[in-house]
Amino acid sequence: MQEYGMSGLVLMENAGRGVADVLCRLGIPGPVVICCGKGNNAGDGFVTARHLELRAFPVRVLLLADEEELTGDAGVNFHILRKAGTPMERVRDPAALDRLLADAAWIVDALLGTGAQGEPRPPIDMAIERINSASAPKLAVDLPSGLDCDSGEPAARTIRAAHTCTFVAPKAGFFAPGAEQYTGEVHVLDIGIPRKLLEEVLGTRPAGR
Repeated sequence: MQEYGMSGLVLMENAGRGVADVLCRLGIPGPVVICCGKGNNAGDGFVTARHLELRAFPVRVLLLADEEELTGDAGVNFHILRKAGTPMERVRDPAALDRLLADAAWIVDALLGTGAQGEPRPPIDMAIERINSASAPKLAVDLPSGLDCDSGEPAARTIRAAHTCTFVAPKAGFFAPGAEQYTGEVHVLDIGIPRKLLEEVLGTRPAGR
């Protein structure tokens, strides 16, 4: 965004649509419940909800943040969902969260992104615990909430996902011993960054260059 002038909204749109594509390939036999925090990870979740709803899948968004905390690109996509009438509910206690997760065919973790450090704080810690206790398979957006993206060190409460949709390239922490019990199967999604930037980040060049 800073060096190439790309719009964060474009990257978020590509990320969320990519997650929706993966869920469709995996199969969606019932409601998808998307649990969102307040940062760009939540914004990816809002975009995912919109694309799934557009494809006629039942979707419910659970907010673990107050509306006024949703700013920037995440805030833009939140307001789109609200105007579209997508089912959304602010969740404050474990019993309510358990009830709202009970019929889920998939639970999408869009709580914490790569910038989160240390132990998840309330109410995210509570949400992680209840999501892990739910019977539906979990899909993490970018990385499982609670997992350090650099070290792969899990917090005391970390999402145990069956699948993780990460963006651009796998996070370094995904290669740490034991990280796979939190990430599940990792899907690396292209969100439209320039090839030159990808080569700079990964230190690679395509064959023939």
